[in-house]
Amino acid sequence: MFIQPNAIYFMKKSTDYIKYDDELFQVALLKNDEIAPGVYVLSLPRLHDFKAGQVVKIGLPEGEPPRMYSICSGEKEDELKILFNVKGGGWLTPRLAKLQPGAPILISEPMGDFTGNDEPAWWVASGTGIAPFYSMFKSGLGKNKTVVHGGRYLQNFYFEDEFLPELNERYIRCCSQEKGGDVYHGRLTHFLDDQDNLPKDEKFYLCGSPEMVVETRDLLIRKGIPYGNIIAEIYF
Repeated sequence: MFIQPNAIYFMKKSTDYIKYDDELFQVALLKNDEIAPGVYVLSLPRLHDFKAGQVVKIGLPEGEPPRMYSICSGEKEDELKILFNVKGGGWLTPRLAKLQPGAPILISEPMGDFTGNDEPAWWVASGTGIAPFYSMFKSGLGKNKTVVHGGRYLQNFYFEDEFLPELNERYIRCCSQEKGGDVYHGRLTHFLDDQDNLPKDEKFYLCGSPEMVVETRDLLIRKGIPYGNIIAEIYF
């Protein structure tokens, strides 16, 4: 995930961290909840203000360099949350999954410009790419948004119990491997390709794997969405 910092942030608290190096702070993990098989939400002390959609670097005091993760909590929440899934063969995520409350974890200041606003828009995500949109949603930006979330299985629609009551028909779940209820059976790109009147004057925010983002971007351009209205965040 490639992000460029766009602002300077200031500490809100002074007792919840240890300065680890020039860019990282060491904090104690508050909670580690498994919300689906192999999918976790870390809860950390919130040290900085941030804009919904931004990212932080997360790492451990020993081992490989930290990785970028989207913040998965609202701008006014007391805790900062991170959504991640365990990567087979990876170094960091299997260790993050085993952390217990109180364990030391490293975090950077927020950064990035993949941020939302009050304008009507489409939020298109695959898997844990829903995290920045959930942050925007929890920050009060969901009123005029359409959310398209793709997942392989019905258990992959994280936070659907919050999205669905507020967004109703503007919350579209696309499941490629299972059928269920009012869930679209197929990939999210198939759903978008089926739409004849996508709004050309609205922004389309894309977040997910490089393959999904590139395929969706090309599809939207073919359907007449201006390139400048497509904003992407790539998860590696």
